[in-house]
Amino acid sequence: MTTFKAFSDADILADLTAQVPVEHVFTDSDTLNKFSFSKRLTDDDSGLALAYIEAHSVADIQGTLKIARKYHLPVIPQSQTTSTVIGSDGIAGGLILSTAKMNHILEISKADSLAVVEPGVINGDLDKAAREQGMFYAPDPGSKPISGIGGNVMTNAGGMSTVKYGATKDNVLGMKVVLADGREIKLGGRTLKQAFGYDLTQLMVGSEGTLGIVTEVIVKLMPIPLGTPVMGVAFFNNMTALAKAVAAIRISGVYPTMLEALDGQTVAALDRYEKTHYASNSAAMLIFKLDNGGAASMELVRKLLAENDASNVTITTKPEEQADLEKLRRDMLPAVFAGQNHIMEDMAVPLSQLAPLMDYISDLAKRLDVKIYTAGHAGDGNVHPTLVWPKDATKVPDNIIVALQEMFHKTLALGGTISGEHAVGMLKNQWNNAELGEDVDLLQHQIKALFDPMGILNPKRKIN
Repeated sequence: MTTFKAFSDADILADLTAQVPVEHVFTDSDTLNKFSFSKRLTDDDSGLALAYIEAHSVADIQGTLKIARKYHLPVIPQSQTTSTVIGSDGIAGGLILSTAKMNHILEISKADSLAVVEPGVINGDLDKAAREQGMFYAPDPGSKPISGIGGNVMTNAGGMSTVKYGATKDNVLGMKVVLADGREIKLGGRTLKQAFGYDLTQLMVGSEGTLGIVTEVIVKLMPIPLGTPVMGVAFFNNMTALAKAVAAIRISGVYPTMLEALDGQTVAALDRYEKTHYASNSAAMLIFKLDNGGAASMELVRKLLAENDASNVTITTKPEEQADLEKLRRDMLPAVFAGQNHIMEDMAVPLSQLAPLMDYISDLAKRLDVKIYTAGHAGDGNVHPTLVWPKDATKVPDNIIVALQEMFHKTLALGGTISGEHAVGMLKNQWNNAELGEDVDLLQHQIKALFDPMGILNPKRKIN
């Protein structure tokens, strides 16, 4: 069947460049290919976008949305393109709207313990700027050096410090957002408490660009803790034993900043990548950190580790050694991904169910003959199993698909979630009904329709 278009692409682009400076609009194939596609595991209608818009201002965003409404075009918000769930790939004929160049730290207020930033500000850059004034920004995704605050907010990013300081949602006070109809609204504010109206700030956090485009964020800052940070490693015979030790530490009254788990396969991959020799110690590695609490807290941690069969416990207060350990954890992904096809998952369970989930993943890998590297933020029950298969495979093997499905079902049966911190994107939106239930699934779609009645904002992401 022949489709007769009311407007040509040239007509649309001419209209777009009347609303947005022409130097901010890119239509060349190199740019469109670079920003339209990521590594995919699904068949969908994603494809080459019509244009990539590099927004430098709120006006650029509003102009782009005006054209999208007029021509009924999908708008895909992007920042630093670090999504792991096909959350910001281009859609054929749509508009990619990047806020990466809106990257200014507008204010750091030590007196109010907050910062005001544009969405393109890199997480690590904000933390560095805050530390120069005796404060710090607590959320620490593994992608801290490369991910933007806007993307962190839109995915409710978690990370290595969530065990003590919470996820991104726990550190957002307010924001400005451009809605699909072009209005810029202000949500929340500069106060630590706010009870007026429905909490639309937290509704926007984790909305994955489906309800609005964030243009400014107010985040909490924390004072740098007193004392000397202490960091260490401990080894266990398996991940189940490690999970039990983590549970004991979590309820002890010690408030660790980091409790990171790496299974034996992952440690071996890191040894190959980093030229280290940790894998000879045991089968599972726990990296832990206390940013304050003193000697008494560390002694209690030592005691709990010993009671839970930890071995080769090493503790350091040296900044350079701590930096090496943090780098080891951040390098987990490139070490595991090297030379293999892969998908990293993101389940979270109640802390009491972490050990059973670890057992299940280990048994599943053997039963289905799947290679699974398991790591994660053990302190908050967040597990990242990475499934790998040969690089030369032309399609995802059936046993990989079955393993993912079974892991998801088991996680839900344990009272958990199949997206702890990486968002939903297109990889998991078909699981909404399974996780949320029919009534809540319907309510999600009603909220989407209220904020975006034309369905132009990041369609088919977050909800199906």
